[in-house]
Amino acid sequence: MPSDHPVEDLDRFKLHVVLAQPEIAANVGNIGRTCVAVGAMLWLVRPLGFHLDDRHRKRAGLDYWEHLSLRIVDDLDEVVAALGRDRLWSFSTKATQSYTKVEYRQGEALVFGAESRGLPSSWRDARPDRLVRIPIGAEARSLNLSNAVAIGVFEALRQIDPDAI
Repeated sequence: MPSDHPVEDLDRFKLHVVLAQPEIAANVGNIGRTCVAVGAMLWLVRPLGFHLDDRHRKRAGLDYWEHLSLRIVDDLDEVVAALGRDRLWSFSTKATQSYTKVEYRQGEALVFGAESRGLPSSWRDARPDRLVRIPIGAEARSLNLSNAVAIGVFEALRQIDPDAI
């Protein structure tokens, strides 16, 4: 099962990925696998739309899940308390700033909302300066969550440690 690191250990991660109320187990499995591959910590914010022992999450995460650094919390305020609001970049289709136009730093977090509804407007409105989007064509409402996470993670890591990827 994934490890749960104490707060003082959080700075050892190059990056954090936060999923607010994810609904699809397979997406979380894929994202967990990406986090293992790049050494990022995954945060899941309840409620979850599936059980953690869900076979789809296991299938998507394969044998990587046991190596995942994972923290499960009840709300986004717990992430803010642990990492600080100024270290969080929120991804939203409603943002105007491109995810490639900001400067990511080690230890920051990329925050993503639920597949069907994204991040709450109250969260987006609280820090519009920390809100980014992945530009896509007008014909699509959004990208698949696991794809969006991978795009964001690899751009952040490219900036933080170009030699690592």
